[in-house]
Amino acid sequence: MPRALIIGSGSEIAATRLTNDQMARVVDTNDQWIRERSGVETRHFAPPDVATSDLGVAAAAKALEAAGVEKDEVDMVVFATMTPDHYFPGCGTILQHKLGLGTVPCFDIRQQCSGFLYGLQLADAHIRAGMARTVLLVGAEVHIGFMPWTQENYDYALGVSDVPPTKEEREWNSRFRHLVVLFGDAGAAVVLRASEDGERGVLDHDLHGAGADYEKLCVPGTGFKHRPYTSPEQFERGDHIPVMDGRFVFKMATTHMAAVAKTVLERNKVTSDEVKMVLMHQANKRINEYCQRALNLPDEKVPHNIHKYGNTTAATIPLLWDECVRDGRITPGDLVLMVAFGAGMTWGASLVRA
Repeated sequence: MPRALIIGSGSEIAATRLTNDQMARVVDTNDQWIRERSGVETRHFAPPDVATSDLGVAAAAKALEAAGVEKDEVDMVVFATMTPDHYFPGCGTILQHKLGLGTVPCFDIRQQCSGFLYGLQLADAHIRAGMARTVLLVGAEVHIGFMPWTQENYDYALGVSDVPPTKEEREWNSRFRHLVVLFGDAGAAVVLRASEDGERGVLDHDLHGAGADYEKLCVPGTGFKHRPYTSPEQFERGDHIPVMDGRFVFKMATTHMAAVAKTVLERNKVTSDEVKMVLMHQANKRINEYCQRALNLPDEKVPHNIHKYGNTTAATIPLLWDECVRDGRITPGDLVLMVAFGAGMTWGASLVRA
């Protein structure tokens, strides 16, 4: 049976860099507060003419080049995002068209921060079943649409305007500070190809979903639970911006990420000493540090980039993979464990031999 092997990766970071100090110009926060709670130091946001699909296309083009794969060789696309260009259609076919691929099947994954791992399992299953040979898996996000500030506030934060927010605007922005400080925009992609190599490739997955507590982390408005699905009143209340019970999510993420990582390692008779890298979803550095201790992992095995990019949701794990491949921290034959937790609630782990 063939196995899905990652043969190339690429990433694209949104153009505009925003530091914690700049954000503090329009939100009641400061650099120390943000760093202590999340580990985020800077994040990047996309300009108005760049959509999620654009970041995905740029990352995918780099991944195809790194893999040495021509566009006509791709026979399946999986696009993971929680910030699609449109309510519908999803970004899969939009990327297919912009990238100039054939009319291949395109899947859109909506498992938020666990999206890349769900997409990886889907791609792996198709390759193992012989339904695809070369799969393009993309995770990309443009979170700036969630940001509560006005364009004038944003310009002031960046230093291109000298008009500060009003007292009311600053209070509105600060109402969401526990969320807005976390997110950034980026795209990342990997190319998977069917391989007969008995050692390398995607080895195992363990994915979970449990919706009982979905309201602890969700966007309460702008959905078809409402009639109409959008309204001025929803925007006035801020229902288009995510809500999060931080303490609940922290506890659930640390518990499930550590447990699912142990399950996959034990099932494959792999010790933590044998794993070269553990790529954890970059939502909060404190969550990952907790899981690192629970798994008894040394610092050199748990890379972080949340300090540079913030939480890029479906892009975090492939972005980490791409960085580690480019700087030599992941080389062919290395065992890599990927772990994530996301809204839904969803969580999982995948074991891969590069």
